[in-house]
Amino acid sequence: MFQLEEKIWFWVLMVIPVIILLFVVLQIWKYKAQKRFANKALLKRLSPNQSVFKPVLKVVVLCLAFACLSIALVNPKIGTKLETVKREGVDIVFAVDVSKSMLAEDIAPNRLEKSKQLVTQIINNLASDRVGIIAYAGKAFPQLPITTDYASAKMFLQNMNTDMLSSQGTAISEAIELAKTYFDNEEQTNRVLIIISDGEDHTDAAASVAEEANNEGIRIFTIGVGDVKGGPIPIKRNGIVLNYKKDNNGETVITKLNEDTLKDIADEANGSYINGRNTIEVVDAIRDILNKMDKTEFDAKEFADFKDQFQWFLGFAIFFLFIDILFLERKTGWLKRLNLFNENF
Repeated sequence: MFQLEEKIWFWVLMVIPVIILLFVVLQIWKYKAQKRFANKALLKRLSPNQSVFKPVLKVVVLCLAFACLSIALVNPKIGTKLETVKREGVDIVFAVDVSKSMLAEDIAPNRLEKSKQLVTQIINNLASDRVGIIAYAGKAFPQLPITTDYASAKMFLQNMNTDMLSSQGTAISEAIELAKTYFDNEEQTNRVLIIISDGEDHTDAAASVAEEANNEGIRIFTIGVGDVKGGPIPIKRNGIVLNYKKDNNGETVITKLNEDTLKDIADEANGSYINGRNTIEVVDAIRDILNKMDKTEFDAKEFADFKDQFQWFLGFAIFFLFIDILFLERKTGWLKRLNLFNENF
């Protein structure tokens, strides 16, 4: 387990492009000055040991020194000891709709990206709760089991896209059924399923499955993304819109936010529906809901002992600086024998 103590020092890396820019400017100036002084053949006779490769090597070594120095200042740490700690929280499973209709841009930047933003912000406001993620379209697919590793949750979330499931549709009922398998403690009373979708469910089973889930102690909250007026589904290549999805009659498909479906599911599972247009309002609503719920104690593995690793990178930085000082810009015997870039000709 890695931990970065002072991330602000990554700004030191900005020195590297400055060094490269100054080097390029200096080389251009030297080339023009030498060209005014004498032609290439005469310069080679006057400075037979001038090297093209050595100045570049010195700059590369200097850049490596600053890169190592930056990482040393950030002070990466490695967790060396795992401890079991007691935590209290709620088990939350996020079911994210990844059907093609989620590409509609009636909410910026599009429905799927908005869904990711909402889940990310909710996770950022959690403390000791456990989270899991499900992706669903025509089928439901487990993305991440229940965990306290929020960083992994957000990483899996960002990798979700509409191409990850070949079967299209919006099988909310399958997502609910899959969510039931995520909760490992039958005595839990604080099970939460948050469904993020545009509500275009192509089956009528979602409400009845939601009622069954509620009987098993799962409360379902739904978040609607999109606009009730709807929007077309863009077909893009390399970020450029080529066309819009059309039906069998050649008409452009308009996908609309179906709030009624999402409200019915939430009502059947002792939950509530939240419109996802305003991120802050969604996060505040979910926070209030979770704060009112009973917390369950569970064991979690955490790294308790972290050791500094800055000394390794500081050592490399000093080493590269030392090498840079020793390097001469003129050719040496070993470099002549290597004859890099055909410099002897």
